[in-house]
Formats: sequence, C-alpha cells, structure tokens
Amino acid sequence: MTDGLFKKIDHGSTADEAVRQIEFLLLDGVLSSGDRLPAERELADRLAISRPVLRVALKELESRGLIDSRPGGGTYVADLIGQVFSKPVAELVARHERSAADYLEYRRELEGFAASMAARRATAADRERLASIAAAMKSAHERHDFQGEIDGDIDLHNAVGEAAHNVILMHTLRACYKLLAEGIFFHRRMILDLPGTRERILDQHLAIVDAVVAGDADGARHASEIHIDYVAAAVDEARRTHERELVSGLRKIRHDAAQNGRARARANQGVKS
Repeated sequence: MTDGLFKKIDHGSTADEAVRQIEFLLLDGVLSSGDRLPAERELADRLAISRPVLRVALKELESRGLIDSRPGGGTYVADLIGQVFSKPVAELVARHERSAADYLEYRRELEGFAASMAARRATAADRERLASIAAAMKSAHERHDFQGEIDGDIDLHNAVGEAAHNVILMHTLRACYKLLAEGIFFHRRMILDLPGTRERILDQHLAIVDAVVAGDADGARHASEIHIDYVAAAVDEARRTHERELVSGLRKIRHDAAQNGRARARANQGVKS
C-alpha cells in the first residue's frame, strides 16, 4: 500500500525533513487512520536516512498523537478523526430523531460543495479512482452484496471529498462519515431494505461520479443534493415502515392472546357442561 509514497530525502542530516514528508501524507489523506507504516529498516531505506534519525522523526510524530508505535506490532497512523462527539453527547444525539434531519441537512450543503469543487479540481488519477469505485458498486449491486454496497457508499463519498483538494473539507467529511459508519443517526441498512431504494441510490451515486468526471460543477452539486434529499426521505419512510410493523406486531400479539383466551374459555365451558 505504501509503495512509492516515501521519497528519498536530500541532505537528511536531521529528522525534520522526514517529519515534514510524513506530515504531508497525513494532511492530504494519503495515509489514513489505521494504516501501517513500513518497517523501520525499510522506511529508513526509502527515505535515505539513518535509522537513528528516523527514530527521532517517529518519536516526534508519536508525541504529537499522529502515529502509534506498538511494541512488536509495528507503527500505525493514529486515529486522526477521533471522537467528533463525547460519548454522552453521541448517546444524546442518537436518542432524538431530529438530529438525523440536521445531520443530513449539514451533509447536503457540505457534499454539494465538495462535489462541485471535485468537478473543477479532480485530476486524472481522481477520475480513475471514482470510476473504479463506481464499477465496484455496480458489481456489488449485481451480486446483491449489501455490505459491499454500504462500503462502496463511504468509499465514493470519501473519494469525492478528496478530489475537491481542500484538506479542511476532506477531514471534515471523514469525521462526518465516521458518525454515519457508527450508526449514530441511522443505520444505512434500514433504508437499503426499502423496495427500489438500492437501485435508486446506485443511480444517484453514478450520476455524481459522471458529473464529477465530466467536470460539470453545477451538475455534480445538483446530483449530490438530489441524493441527500432522497436519503432523507428514505430514512423517514424506513422509520414509518418500522413503526407500522411494530404496531402491527403488537396488535397481532394482542389478538392472538385474546383468541387463545376465548378458546380456553370455550374449552373450560365444555368441560363444565
């Protein structure tokens, strides 16, 4: 995964240049939370610096909370996203339905802007990556691979955010999607179970990709907004469907209990007579 990411450092007599190079990869999202860095010997060779100098650089990055060194387990990129909400706030948000509407309203504006910027700024590599993710999503859909579709959803939105080439926007979106992945506002699977939803969402994602790849900034923003509007409506419908099924189930339990009670009463009457 890290082949070609690290470049030899000129005049690397100090660790500063190694720190700056790794910082660059973290800032631009090339290295993400949980990624493993190459082994010390390999990384020192790639950077063309001594292992003692590399250790100084890694110690500096670890002291700033950017990487984690695990004894005997390697060095990893730390959780750069972290907790957007404290646990009590996350639990509070999760208990109130209106937070989901606020979340989607926020995403609508943020993602519309990101898609528009991506259409203007995407490089050939960005467009190739988006096309690859779109192809994987279509394949998952055809295989009825729900988890593959869910994973592709996050991959696609992250790729659009990265193609906007604005590091503040990219990291903000990553934090936003972490909340989604953790099911703070709603579980994505519940909307995919609605009839026709998987097809509609796939088409919407493909429309976003097509607009970004075509360099159509207005079209990309519009396609993104249509997608979020549809998701918001689907979340409401999924909740109503769940409530109807819950109420119907409770009524059936009550009806069956009443039926059984009447049957027992009749049986008892027959015994007495």
